[in-house]
Amino acid sequence: MKKEVWFGLTIMAMVVLSAFILLPAPSEMSNGHLGLLMLALVVVAIMLGFPTAFTLMGMGMIFAWIAYKSQNPALAVQQTLDLMVQRAYSVMSNDVLISIPLFVFMGYLIERANLIEKLFKSMHLAMARVPGSLAVATIVTCAIFATATGIVGAVVTLMGLLALPAMLRAGYSVQLSAGAITAGGCLGILIPPSVMLIVYGATAGVSVVKLYAGAFFPGIMLATLYVIYVIIIAKIKPSMAPPMSAEDRLVPLPAFAQVVSKDISGNALPGLIGALKGKRNAAVPMRELLNHLGIALLPALAVAAIMGTIYFKVTAPLPVQTVEGVVAMGGELSDAPETQEEAPSVSGLAEPEADGLQVPPGSTEVASADLAPSAEPAKAEAPAPVIPAVTAAAEAPAASERVPAPMSFWIGLASCAVALAIFYAYFSFARLEIFKMLLGSFFPLALMILAVLGTIVFGLATPTEAAAMGSLGGLLLAAAYRRLNYVVLRESVYLTAKTSAMVCWLFVGSSIFSAAFALLGGQELINTWVLGMDLTPLQFMILAQVIIFLLGWPLEWTEIIVIFMPIFIPLLPHFGIDPLFFGLLVALNLQTAFLSPPVAMAAFYLKGVSPPHVTLNQIFAGMLPFMAIQVFAIFLLYTFPAIGLWLPETLYK
Repeated sequence: MKKEVWFGLTIMAMVVLSAFILLPAPSEMSNGHLGLLMLALVVVAIMLGFPTAFTLMGMGMIFAWIAYKSQNPALAVQQTLDLMVQRAYSVMSNDVLISIPLFVFMGYLIERANLIEKLFKSMHLAMARVPGSLAVATIVTCAIFATATGIVGAVVTLMGLLALPAMLRAGYSVQLSAGAITAGGCLGILIPPSVMLIVYGATAGVSVVKLYAGAFFPGIMLATLYVIYVIIIAKIKPSMAPPMSAEDRLVPLPAFAQVVSKDISGNALPGLIGALKGKRNAAVPMRELLNHLGIALLPALAVAAIMGTIYFKVTAPLPVQTVEGVVAMGGELSDAPETQEEAPSVSGLAEPEADGLQVPPGSTEVASADLAPSAEPAKAEAPAPVIPAVTAAAEAPAASERVPAPMSFWIGLASCAVALAIFYAYFSFARLEIFKMLLGSFFPLALMILAVLGTIVFGLATPTEAAAMGSLGGLLLAAAYRRLNYVVLRESVYLTAKTSAMVCWLFVGSSIFSAAFALLGGQELINTWVLGMDLTPLQFMILAQVIIFLLGWPLEWTEIIVIFMPIFIPLLPHFGIDPLFFGLLVALNLQTAFLSPPVAMAAFYLKGVSPPHVTLNQIFAGMLPFMAIQVFAIFLLYTFPAIGLWLPETLYK
């Protein structure tokens, strides 16, 4: 029998023995202890291979019937069936879950648009001079593609077919290659738009929009830590990640680029501009030169557009505060605009009527003869005069002028100018070809992801509306790459329906299971036990994350969220822990659910497409360093909560 099977059986035996050792004798069992027994039996049944959703439903209904029978045996069956119907209806009426099939549909369309091969090749060439470039390109490609699709199995399988043979041919170690593919492929369940965050938000009652905003920087941080680890390994042990040869870095140039680089300049921008002059390059079509010059200028145009937008934003005129007039003592609101200084209140004084009083244009003086009878008594009591309305009216146009740009804007503009100068100084025709490859693979995908995520984070659309637009973007992207046909559409719809049905039935089973667990008093028993330990918030957080980490070894992230999150969430208010912050820590922690044996699904996905000499033990060994990086990322997020909370706090004050 394989070692993995023995490992799984050992964990199951430990669960069963713990249940019988820790629980009291059957004669002394209360309903709360039955709830804990139900929890242990569910874990064992799932590990035996029973479907998670129907296991939760079956166990929930059986133990709910036991709970109702202990109170009123005559109505136990009816109450159990009513509970099942009510819980199923509550899941069906949850609007947040509508976004799940839409995001899944978008992912399957993008997967079938055949983008990943072009994306990997372009990222590989773009990072050719980086140590461990193949592994770095693999992680970046996995992160982008997994974020767009959210389907871990598809990303790991495709990258296993595409990147693993390339890395093995280049002399990369099997462990590093397998770890980069599996760890990078799992980033899609963390970096938004993520289905896992939707499931957690629906389970914990946390805003999905805030979860998306909060998970963005932790996801980028984790991917960056992966890349840093690969670069360090490539520097310390070059045998595990050999540098690319000059032949592999060679980019074939089109005919016009060879002519221009030979006759004028090897740098793209001066060469293209010089080729437009005179008849020295009559063999090169002018349209081709102009097209490539436009492509070469795209980075400068993008920076100019972004900085111009920022300039108009930061120099926008200050809003003019308009008030109907100055309120006189005992009088009504006058027609004059609000003055810069208000006159002090003097009781008993009334503003005299001044019918027919006119002020010459441009004059700031008021006819004092007509106002003298009422103005002299006020001199002794009023410390400050009322500024005439004409002065405020004259100063109003000045308030509509643009304000000077802050120094930080000019520093940013200068930094962008220097960066562009350095970029174009090394922008050869080979890099122009790589940039064209990125335009055809990386940028469309990145723009679609940022558009979907941006509309959600900035409040322009709900997750469901953004998911619908993402599905439309997936259709357009597949059509643009000429991959949209009836077969692709039929498969995408079928797989979307299959995945969505699994998730929704999982929610129904989780809802029934949670209700039965609460009816038996299991939640109350756990709350009493945890609170009786008199833990500090830090100790509780460590305990919760350790439990979730250990649960990731035998269970998948879906079971951990739908079964165990309803147990942890009610305890958070007692310790003063924000459910949003707790959810971000859990999302980072659940990365281990795909990388930890024996239910390390990413390892099995990769093993299914690997060469015969790549063993499962080698894949597991390659994943362990990346699991350690995930634990370190959890420590960083807990130590510096602003990594996850700064963006939602800034956007949703």
